[in-house]
Amino acid sequence: MSRTMQTMRATTVGSWGGPELLQEVELPRPVPEPGEILVRVHAAGVNATDWKQRASGGLGLWNNPPAVGWDVSGTVEAVGMGVTLFREGDQVAGMPHFPRQAGAYAEYVTGPARHFAHKPPEIGHIEAAALPLVSLTAWQALFDTAHLKPGQRVLIHAAAGGFGHIAVQIAKAHGLHVTGTARHEKHPFLRKLGADDLVDYTATDFTTAVRDVDAVLDTIGGDYGLRSLTVLRPGGRLVSLASPADDDLRPHAEARGFHAGFMLVEPDHATLVAIMDLVTAGRLRPEIETVLPLSQAAEAHRLGETGRTTGKIVLRVVEGTG
Repeated sequence: MSRTMQTMRATTVGSWGGPELLQEVELPRPVPEPGEILVRVHAAGVNATDWKQRASGGLGLWNNPPAVGWDVSGTVEAVGMGVTLFREGDQVAGMPHFPRQAGAYAEYVTGPARHFAHKPPEIGHIEAAALPLVSLTAWQALFDTAHLKPGQRVLIHAAAGGFGHIAVQIAKAHGLHVTGTARHEKHPFLRKLGADDLVDYTATDFTTAVRDVDAVLDTIGGDYGLRSLTVLRPGGRLVSLASPADDDLRPHAEARGFHAGFMLVEPDHATLVAIMDLVTAGRLRPEIETVLPLSQAAEAHRLGETGRTTGKIVLRVVEGTG
């Protein structure tokens, strides 16, 4: 059997647990179903949900073997029956199948055509692979869940992280007033992105520095959710992106006149196109913390789990990809 034509390199996890359990294996190259495209992956983004699900069991939705990753940027290799959005050779980026298994840490991936968008020529595959999951999450949290409008105020926790720095840019592009929590040394970076107010969480309790925001985006969890309720205005919304357990906050929030709950991102072609339009307009750019080869996926997870990165970690799948 020809490896080039019929198999591919992919990263799987042999059993749930630490990053050392990630392993590179040979798997059959997927074939697009009707309505799907086959993408030759140039780069794959690394997200917090990747290592959280690797450690905990993948929400029970992963196939066997469990293949890791969702964010992908690459070239359309083939199109399934009925696909009209893309042609072979198109450059695309997307987040196929989430939260079901996509297997983006691989040389090829398939997914519904409408889980992708054309990659803007203004960025390369490394930057494009950093965008889909975090940008869709930010957009859906800010506008579909929190229902924010221009001029309203949002607090974004961990604002310099892989999700946070994208959420700051999308919020500012839509006329929101942005407050972010981050270490002091990251404040100049966030100022360049347009953040209005910043709190060094290592020196200041954000609950004493922030008041009357319309929404809070919480990627941290723990006691951050309950504490964040104290900074909301009446009728404000807390959007938890950290853990389904944070749904326990709902009765506390409702008792105080707030809305709170956990949100999972969904693939959305129209929103992904709008996000790429922001890239084309120069209003959205991912910060890349580091780029590692696919063979170092375990190291990428170790680095991400430190919680100290600024921006995104990306895996380069095709050598020379920029």
